[in-house]
Amino acid sequence: MSQHRSLKGSSSVGAKRSVLKRFERVKLLKSRGQWKDGETPLGLPKTKPDE
Repeated sequence: MSQHRSLKGSSSVGAKRSVLKRFERVKLLKSRGQWKDGETPLGLPKTKPDE
């Protein structure tokens, strides 16, 4: 039986993700200078990934 195309690995899809994980959002906010050390990572603002 073959595997459904939606279940294949992300490497074969090649599409860019539009949703970031929490640690990725914190890293992006740090690089933009919008993150202060000691802040809580809950309730982060929405961020778009850099192209």
